[in-house]
Amino acid sequence: MSSFLLVAGATALLGPVIMAVLARRVLGLRIGAARALLTGVAGLLAAGVVGTPMGPQASRTPLVTLQLGAALLGAMIFLVLSEAAVGGGPVRGMVRWPGALRRRLARSRRYTRLSRIAVRHGLRRFLTGRSRHGTASPQEQAALARSLRLALEEAGATFVKLGQVLSSRHDLLPDVFTAELSALQHEVAPEPWPDIERVLAEELDAAPEKVFAEFCTDPLAAGSMAQVHRARLRDGRAVAVKVQRPGARQVVERDLDILFRIGEMLERSTTWGRTVGFRELVRGFADSLYEELDFRTEARNTAAVAANTALADGREATGDGDPPAAPRVVLPRVHQELCTERVLVVEWLDGVTLNRAGPVIDARGLDRERLARDLFGCLLGQIMIGGVFHADPHSGNVLVLSDGRLGLVDFGSVGRIDRMLRASLRELLMAIDRNDPRALSDALLDLVERPDEIDEERFTRALGRYTARHLASSGPPGREMFSDLFLLVAQYGLTVPPEVAAAFRALATVEGALARLVPGFDLVEEARVFASTELARRLSPQQLTRSLADEAAAVLPMLLRLPRRAERISSALEQGRLGINVRLLADERDRRFVRDIVRDVLLTFLGGLTGLLGMLLLSTRGGPRVGGSLRLFDVFGYNLLLISSVLVLRVLFTITKPQR
Repeated sequence: MSSFLLVAGATALLGPVIMAVLARRVLGLRIGAARALLTGVAGLLAAGVVGTPMGPQASRTPLVTLQLGAALLGAMIFLVLSEAAVGGGPVRGMVRWPGALRRRLARSRRYTRLSRIAVRHGLRRFLTGRSRHGTASPQEQAALARSLRLALEEAGATFVKLGQVLSSRHDLLPDVFTAELSALQHEVAPEPWPDIERVLAEELDAAPEKVFAEFCTDPLAAGSMAQVHRARLRDGRAVAVKVQRPGARQVVERDLDILFRIGEMLERSTTWGRTVGFRELVRGFADSLYEELDFRTEARNTAAVAANTALADGREATGDGDPPAAPRVVLPRVHQELCTERVLVVEWLDGVTLNRAGPVIDARGLDRERLARDLFGCLLGQIMIGGVFHADPHSGNVLVLSDGRLGLVDFGSVGRIDRMLRASLRELLMAIDRNDPRALSDALLDLVERPDEIDEERFTRALGRYTARHLASSGPPGREMFSDLFLLVAQYGLTVPPEVAAAFRALATVEGALARLVPGFDLVEEARVFASTELARRLSPQQLTRSLADEAAAVLPMLLRLPRRAERISSALEQGRLGINVRLLADERDRRFVRDIVRDVLLTFLGGLTGLLGMLLLSTRGGPRVGGSLRLFDVFGYNLLLISSVLVLRVLFTITKPQR
């Protein structure tokens, strides 16, 4: 009796495990321990449902196979249903359903709050598609722009940042909207000092008064993610302390989850969403936000941009013996020892933000043209020479310093361009300098991701019309220059890489800052001057010698191998042994694709064949009986039907399951 109980207990324990392992292996899934246990229990229940009507004769060998097949099929059905319910999203287990439900309720509350904000500020008719048609008056546009700004500000940090991004998109919004949304840069309500003090104490492991000799509790600026305070270190150096708003990360993650779902819905259900690539836009916006949430990344970005700016400034030295000139645009030095994930401490730059510096510039008699050229030249040098650049140089991030120079702050968003793309951008500038549409076409095609087929002649003619409109006219180009270029690129099915798009977006953003210094500042003319200067520098004897040495170092090993390879080829040709090896399906992805198709076809064929045989056996009369009215042909038929169901279910699940 004890041995029987021992065997029964072992079966009760091992049965669910065996069923879960078999079902998981057949379907090719990875599941957790909790779902494996539930899967095994479901398989045993299916076996019990099948075995109960059979009575005592279920223990006979021919019928045991029916119970085992039913158990496997039941476990597989449970896995398929559970995977359809929770496997395609971020939640991977049924035991996590309570957490998923809590998150869904939180999203619903957030949706409700956002809807109330939109209704309170009069934006409901624009969200429901019932807005009035026709051109609105300037007063109506100004009121709508103000309502949009207030709604985004009330919606929280993520939507404030979205408004900041839209404030530089002159190709999407009228000037009244971009002007109003630009107020989001530095007009966000600050956090109370006790909350900021708690963040400082948690990040620095000490109270602020123990780390700083002085600390101004009133913020100098309040952004969507953080606010800035002035302080003084123990050694007397003045610093700017950037502190992240409490709970900013949780709010951003929740709102980004909502934006991702909206982006997927728009790309799935609308033509313009698929054309624009809304999901990719949201992903890029999310990456930028996550980078801004970690101030250690901003500290590294600041140091990298400062080093590349110094490199670009050093290229313009007049001679080897000359002392290094003072930088035209000042970047703050980072105090790495005090920087954490939510606190950033940098050198204090004594100045006024550009959007408020108009009276200061006029009172000091500063040269606005020189300041504009310095700012634009600094950004171009970062993009074209260093490869690491400030990706958000709006007027709130540019300072007019007390010594008459400009300063650049807030490096939470930084772009990076590799050497090959920088070379293509330089060729683009030189083509603009020569007003050469064909060279401009070649440079653009090197920059973008091109489709398999493109009519290059039509593209070149379209670029000729573009250059005639924006580059060959007498006056400076307007803001639509960048938007028209992007529309032209999209019209021919070209895709701009994210890093190149970030560079163009930075140039479009700095145009607004330059307009505050010199209205109608000619970006194209300054870019031409930069291209000419860069070309002259690259053609100087010192630079030519350095370039030739670099190219020789790269080409020399290949040249040394050429005689030996030529001799081997000529020998093989002389002896009739020259051949070309071409490997079909050399890529593992191609082999896996073919292998999966063959497997699914074979399983479908076997499933259909076994099902057909099972039906034939069940319809066959006669044959030996195994008990009561049950015949041996019936047992074989039911088993074959179970095998057929398992195979067909495997194929259907493989075809329909979402890709990871």
